[in-house]
Amino acid sequence: MDKEENQNNSPDNQNQNIVEDVEKPKENLDTENNQETDQNHSKETKEPSPEEKITELEDKVTRTFAEMENQRRRFEKEKEDAFEYGGYSFAKEALSLIDNLDRSKHVLETDEKLKETEALKKTLEHLDIIKKDLIFIFEKNNIKPIESLNKKLDPNFHQAMMEIEDDTKEPGTIIQEIQKGFTMKDRLLRPSLVGVSKKITKKVEKTEENQENLENK
Repeated sequence: MDKEENQNNSPDNQNQNIVEDVEKPKENLDTENNQETDQNHSKETKEPSPEEKITELEDKVTRTFAEMENQRRRFEKEKEDAFEYGGYSFAKEALSLIDNLDRSKHVLETDEKLKETEALKKTLEHLDIIKKDLIFIFEKNNIKPIESLNKKLDPNFHQAMMEIEDDTKEPGTIIQEIQKGFTMKDRLLRPSLVGVSKKITKKVEKTEENQENLENK
């Protein structure tokens, strides 16, 4: 009996029991982890049904066709604008030619030395011819001047630079054109710079009050 008890209580047997006790929970943990991994893997690898695949493909095809149609429309719009308004920037800059002609004409007309001379008369005639030719060329290319004088102020085509007192015209009527505006087809190249009429502000003269003050004195 003593021998058996000694064998059971020997250090080797005690160590073996400890190892078995330690390894048992580890195996259980490994088994549980493997089960969870298998479950997650099965969820991730679950394939969509044929109906879901068809729906997804239909959605992708619809989006692709919509993008292609938008690109086609943008291309058509850009091509149309390039054809219709390709010379827009050039036309806008070319308007400075007419402005310079008007300035040159004004300088010559106000020159005291040239007034009422034959040279001035001929020079002004040539400047008018050049200006008419320019406007004719512009009109052939759908670039037209904006009619402003005696028209009501339109913010789409006119820019008011000043107000001028005038009771003969309705308020807001254009009575002076500072710089002529132009359009290219349905687009504004530049607005007309104008002066518009406004009612004359009458100063109230206190004549009766002044007379009373004189009489009191």
